[in-house]
Amino acid sequence: MTLFQSILLGIVQGITEFLPISSSGHLVLVPHLLGWELDPQAVFVFDVLVQVATLVAVFAYFWSDLVTIGRAFLAGLWQRAPFDDPESRLGWLILLATIPAGLAGLFLKDALESALNSPLVTALFLFVTAGLLVIAEQLGKREHKAEQLSWLDALIIGVFQILALFPGVSRSGATITGGMLRRLDRPSAARFSFLMSIPIMLAAGLLATLDLLQIPNLSTVLPTFLAGFLAAAVTGYLSIRWLLGYLSHRSLYGFALYCAGFGLLNVIVLLVRG
Repeated sequence: MTLFQSILLGIVQGITEFLPISSSGHLVLVPHLLGWELDPQAVFVFDVLVQVATLVAVFAYFWSDLVTIGRAFLAGLWQRAPFDDPESRLGWLILLATIPAGLAGLFLKDALESALNSPLVTALFLFVTAGLLVIAEQLGKREHKAEQLSWLDALIIGVFQILALFPGVSRSGATITGGMLRRLDRPSAARFSFLMSIPIMLAAGLLATLDLLQIPNLSTVLPTFLAGFLAAAVTGYLSIRWLLGYLSHRSLYGFALYCAGFGLLNVIVLLVRG
């Protein structure tokens, strides 16, 4: 992977991790669309690094929220009243929402990736993301804030996150859809989606980093990939900020249209190339 490829894919990861258009889909389809033949081992290293980079972006943007939630969470445990404070309760809801996808990832992720990991399947699943976003807009009531979520709401949103195990299905798109179907307004659904990504992204990042350290040529590829890491972190932070402002006034239909268009483009290119 060249320096240019690393930076470009880092930007792609940073943007698409948080916009509801599927980062996993773009990291598969963009190199294929551009005709890049990338070393699978190098791609693995890069994917781990940019995933950690986007986690850094979430921590940077929501740092004050996380400190408030963390303090309330620990205070609730200390006082043996873990659900009295709204921020402490939100922390518990975030943990609850990560359980379904966490369990599914342990048992299904490798099987799904081996069975479905192809550019064509990934492109087709982008249409699923588009459908989810349309469903969110058509059926979502958009009445509540994240603080009004119930335990059942959080669990159902967590179940939607399982859909992101399929390549081309956006994690943020699926969970924002789940939130809106549970009556959250768009910005609140996006905020809860980003916050609930932290535990599962942190766990996945730690496990993947352990695998990363076992790669023999890590020192030779790491300098080039650090440029992609920085690009993903910066663009990820900007994407979060932009999306939360965008969703305050506008719908998800534009993202649905993009997913359908990008998916169709890749299907056509794949069929033409045979």
